Amino acid sequence: MDIIWIGVAFLLGFAASRAHLPPLVGYLAAGLTLAAFGYESGEMLKEISHLGVLFLLFTVGLHIRLKNIIRYDILGIGIAHLIISTAIFTPISLLFGYGVEAAIIISITLGFSSTVLTAKNLERRNELGALYGRAAIGILIIQDLVAIAIIAYTGGGMPSIWGLSILALPLFRPLLINLLGVIRDDEVWMLFGLALALGGASLFEFFNLSGELGALAAGMLLASDERADQIGRKMWGVKETFLVGFFMDVGLTGFPSFSDYYFIIVILLILPVKAILFYFLFMQFKFRARTGFLASISLTAYSEFTLIAGVVASQNGFIPESTMVILGLIVAISYVINAPITINEEKIWKRWQDFLLKFEREGRHPEHQTVSLGSAEFLIIGMGNAGRAAYDKLKEQGKPVVGMDIDPDRIEKNLEYGRRVVYGDIQDTDLWTNIDLSNIKSVMIAMGNQDVKENATKTLRKAGFSGLIYVLTMREEEAEIMQKAGASAVSIPIKEAGERLAELSAESSEKPTQIDLKIKKPNDDEQ
Repeated sequence: MDIIWIGVAFLLGFAASRAHLPPLVGYLAAGLTLAAFGYESGEMLKEISHLGVLFLLFTVGLHIRLKNIIRYDILGIGIAHLIISTAIFTPISLLFGYGVEAAIIISITLGFSSTVLTAKNLERRNELGALYGRAAIGILIIQDLVAIAIIAYTGGGMPSIWGLSILALPLFRPLLINLLGVIRDDEVWMLFGLALALGGASLFEFFNLSGELGALAAGMLLASDERADQIGRKMWGVKETFLVGFFMDVGLTGFPSFSDYYFIIVILLILPVKAILFYFLFMQFKFRARTGFLASISLTAYSEFTLIAGVVASQNGFIPESTMVILGLIVAISYVINAPITINEEKIWKRWQDFLLKFEREGRHPEHQTVSLGSAEFLIIGMGNAGRAAYDKLKEQGKPVVGMDIDPDRIEKNLEYGRRVVYGDIQDTDLWTNIDLSNIKSVMIAMGNQDVKENATKTLRKAGFSGLIYVLTMREEEAEIMQKAGASAVSIPIKEAGERLAELSAESSEKPTQIDLKIKKPNDDEQ
């Protein structure tokens, strides 16, 4: 049986990814396929499913930074959207025969948006640090915390009186942080994360509390430390592997009854309302139209936390067990709908831009204020390793230079080292219409994502910039794309490094010389 479900999951997950859909759609389909042939979920699959949820919640906890949540705009949008969406879904759930408590629980979970899908889309665009990306992640964290509250409420059982001792957990944070400082091996990073997630879950279960809540709390102990992101990246593959079992387990519940499909259709028809509601809430809090649009598109899909909270509620009798396959299909189909939209979101924005701009409110969100490049003649976009090196070189030569980045944390770090860096979303046409580029002779784009670089180059040209645009790229096939987009020249560091190595090798073979290797002391570039 194990070999069968692993094979079916692989085949359908691969088929989904080839169709540009999230693989988890395929995993859910694999469960439904096996259920159609009479297979049932076994103990091993249920355990894998449980571990997948624990690891997911642990990695969510790693990213819970209070500064991204305790903001009037993020709290306002996140809470208002949940309240309004719950008010919409509750009467629908009651109409389809659910009890009041079950209807409210189902309706709250249907207000959640997919953390996994949104994070993957932002990572694909390299815009986790963008304003809309940070806003979306902040709202998702609020939703995830509500999901945890539902899990705690429906988890069943009375907590032990000794459970109050978990309030002392923050006292162990310094010890864990110091322990992180002595870890060097990647394998140990991952094992540390796995052990902490399982340890937190076991501790909470010992006190008769939700193990899922324990995994989240364990992750939060490391949140805000820069190494927490490294642990999250190391655990990403493990978490995704175990979540295969979770989605398959949901699919193995079987197919819903014929009448349940009406409920599924109605909930899916409300999906556009979810996006529209998000957009108008962003406008209410004075975000720019493009920021609100991109964030709303990212959040337009039902959530895996709908299933996670739903499973706990169904296991403890709060909602019917048959509801899980209904929610599973709703989530999976919403992913199928969302995938092509997020891939083509820039095209959709350009088509509807004039209409959406009508809903912007007067005044600007604080992070949308117009920036000034001062007297700078060189603009470097993307202040990662390459951008910092270019900035420092120009500064050494006495050139007036300014950097631009979309990630506030990176901007802050550069400012600490004396570099002048401003915030800017380079794909936003409105940004360039509000910046004086008359002094800028050269723009250097030192970023990794091909689509972002291409769109940024085109946007700069459309905004009327006629100076030089240099683009950093890692592949030769990208060079032609960037030049067609309007780049003046393209730098391919790997190719240039290979050519330099060949030159050094040829020189050494003709006339052996002693090569002096100078090792640069690590600075912020290596941090």
